[in-house]
Amino acid sequence: MKYWGFLVAKLVVAAVVLYAGWFALYNWYPVPPYMNAHEMFLHDLPWTTLMFVYNLVVQGVLFLIIWDQRYRCRTCARRLRMPVSTGSHAHVLFGPPRTDYICTYGHGTLNVPELHLTGREKPDWKQHEDIWTELFQESSKRGDSDR
Repeated sequence: MKYWGFLVAKLVVAAVVLYAGWFALYNWYPVPPYMNAHEMFLHDLPWTTLMFVYNLVVQGVLFLIIWDQRYRCRTCARRLRMPVSTGSHAHVLFGPPRTDYICTYGHGTLNVPELHLTGREKPDWKQHEDIWTELFQESSKRGDSDR
């Protein structure tokens, strides 16, 4: 739930900041005396250019938010770390190249394919139980067998 809540929070903050930027541009740019403020878009070249640049900024911010969200843990919403590249471009059939990311708290791993032969492949998120619990169980089993 944190994962989706964090995405919604980023989108809300971005919407507020971008709307404040649009409102500042709208109030800063002088309206020509012969024109009404609502018909400036296609009749005033500097305003139209400014709005196109603003649109590019909005699209870029949205892209960065989604790109950042893809590489977050689905449980705790922290950034995934420790990328490990596996596979090879030379052995596409038996081991296609991919990058594995892991949550440092052991919630899961993300396998991102590097080669897309049959279309865009989605990253594969594998949920794990708490990795530290599993490790302590293994060490306690070994400790019992040593006695």
